[in-house]
Amino acid sequence: MAEHTSSTITIEAAPADVMGVIADFARYPEWTGEVKEAEVLATDDRGRAEKVRLVLDAGAIKDDHTLAYTWTGDREVSWTLVKSQMLRALDGTYALAPLGEGDRTEVTYRLTVDVKIPMLGMIKRKAEKVIIDRALAGLKKRVESVPKG
Repeated sequence: MAEHTSSTITIEAAPADVMGVIADFARYPEWTGEVKEAEVLATDDRGRAEKVRLVLDAGAIKDDHTLAYTWTGDREVSWTLVKSQMLRALDGTYALAPLGEGDRTEVTYRLTVDVKIPMLGMIKRKAEKVIIDRALAGLKKRVESVPKG
């Protein structure tokens, strides 16, 4: 089984607010940096994305890929690669845990990436770490800047 990279961040918002931003794929280009285009191709009976096409531009890695999403309750979403030009695998999870009584959420992001071109494991882990850290920082900034209403 492939190794994964993970990281955790605390966001000053309720889990539902955090998941609302995660689930809003159309706005990913506004806050993720690397995602230039996002298109929901299929949704489940609750209106949540099941299949999403993403155009990624992360410097050396440019890709047009499709991910399949699985929602576990309202606190976890995971995805797996359906098709890609550059990637062999892209599996990840956002897991949310409420902290205390207030509006604080611990978000853990796990990611496994495998590219079609040969790459040293150490370099791949570093790339995963950069992707995760940028995604979590962008998510925190986006969630905390959205007015509560």
